[in-house]
Amino acid sequence: MVVHSGEKLFTCETCCKSFYSKTRLKIHMRIHTGERPYSCGTCGKSFTQTSGFKYHMQIHSRDQYFTCKTCSKSFNKQDQLKLHMKTHTGERPYTCGTCGEKFSRKTHLDHHTQTHIGEKPVVLKGNH
Repeated sequence: MVVHSGEKLFTCETCCKSFYSKTRLKIHMRIHTGERPYSCGTCGKSFTQTSGFKYHMQIHSRDQYFTCKTCSKSFNKQDQLKLHMKTHTGERPYTCGTCGEKFSRKTHLDHHTQTHIGEKPVVLKGNH
């Protein structure tokens, strides 16, 4: 099995990132093409993957969701809203030990750190 051997047979011709399956490569290509085939009929927000779309739809089907008072963006969980608020407050508690650049999330710092060790960073997605 390819997955168990760690061999990645499908490579993106745009950025050279490799994948275990043709399906994962196809989904990845949407980053480059801008294709967002899954669209919310309630608010119009669109997504590259069904998983993101289904997660988003919980906002419209729940009795309670959490809305940013600054920009009206909604979240399924209160901790997601709390993370989002850092974009408005400017809070950046995570600092790169190499260059001193600051980040609002540890995952963003981890992504940035890859640039110092010569790895090609993976495109981040998610709530900002």
